[in-house]
Amino acid sequence: MKAILGPGEFPKNPIEIEIGGSKSESNRLLILQAQFPDISIKNLSQSDDTQVLQKSLKILKGTVDIHHAGTAMRFLTAYYAGKEGAEITLTGSKRMQQRPIGILVDALKSLGGDIEYLQNEGYPPLRIKGRTFQNNEVSIQSNVSSQYISALLLTAPSLPNGLSIFLQGKPISEPYLQMTLSLLNRIGVKTNFRNNRIDIFPVREIEDVEIVVESDWSSASYFYSLVALSNGLKITLRNFSEESLQGDSVLPTIYKTLGVQTNFDIPEKSISISKEKIKLPAALMLDLSKTPDLAQTIVVTCFGLGIGCGLSGLQTLKIKETDRLLALKTELSKLGAIVHIDDSSLQLEKSSQTLSNGIIKTFQDHRMAMAFAPLATKGNLSIEDAEVVSKSYPNFWKDLRKTGIFCDLGDSSK
Repeated sequence: MKAILGPGEFPKNPIEIEIGGSKSESNRLLILQAQFPDISIKNLSQSDDTQVLQKSLKILKGTVDIHHAGTAMRFLTAYYAGKEGAEITLTGSKRMQQRPIGILVDALKSLGGDIEYLQNEGYPPLRIKGRTFQNNEVSIQSNVSSQYISALLLTAPSLPNGLSIFLQGKPISEPYLQMTLSLLNRIGVKTNFRNNRIDIFPVREIEDVEIVVESDWSSASYFYSLVALSNGLKITLRNFSEESLQGDSVLPTIYKTLGVQTNFDIPEKSISISKEKIKLPAALMLDLSKTPDLAQTIVVTCFGLGIGCGLSGLQTLKIKETDRLLALKTELSKLGAIVHIDDSSLQLEKSSQTLSNGIIKTFQDHRMAMAFAPLATKGNLSIEDAEVVSKSYPNFWKDLRKTGIFCDLGDSSK
């Protein structure tokens, strides 16, 4: 399916959009709910990743295919390894089988996990036989993926002796670790994070607790980009608050520099975003080591505004759904941008290029599709494999239409 996009007529009045629950929060809560059934979850994400995880948690014997869901791969590896009686072959898409998982597997094996690589050393698919871990201390490299650590944290409270995790190196994407710890605290698990050590104390059961998942700030970024690139568009986004567990809630601060004003309505739990006239910087310089999922959106916004940017702290992007740094360079270059990348950073040169019938490849990456979509404010473009957005935001194209953008979901085979 191809999305054919173009400029439309923006509504004069503010429009309202209700983005679904955070995928990051939802996936963590599902792992905890599988261990402690008295947890109830409201506003669960409707993303493909969350649905795949939800279905997988009902299986204890046989093959589990998580397709493109990287979070599910990491979280389920730890969950099944510590689940007595589980006998699972855990696999995924071709790209998933190219994404490393050796750091997490080594940590789980040191705890007593029974895990075998079925093809290439350090990569899925995995054969996992669940067993109750008796060891309660583990060391893990912490500068590659925070999901490895979160996978251990989520399994820890159900272990007989809890778990002490010793972090080797400076943690990457630390807000995601803090999110995991905050959710553990919310359900009544005692935690302690000091220096390079995290202690999770065991609990036998969790009394009835209900958690409402906040809407997804990563998904909100595409509407921030749309407002920044528009002339006068105003959007109200529901179920957001200033006191968020999500690291990507730094969006209001980042996009204020790009001319987007954010107003929080605390009683309504909503935010209103609108364009304000400001003098834009010649280049936006940011360290995104704590919020790498915002990189694609920000780079595309800067290109659309005709300014440069220099983004660092992006080392995790090379092991995502695609090599996101290379994908950004490839697709932006098609549109006339000059982009420089290395293993952990990206520089976009200031440009006055105009958009004209660009065709964007997504590389099976949901964020590539959604990050480039706001460029439709500047001209016509097509986005291939548009259905990939269902990985995190199934209603994206429907909600994009509400903003006035022309959006025709054609058939790429025609």
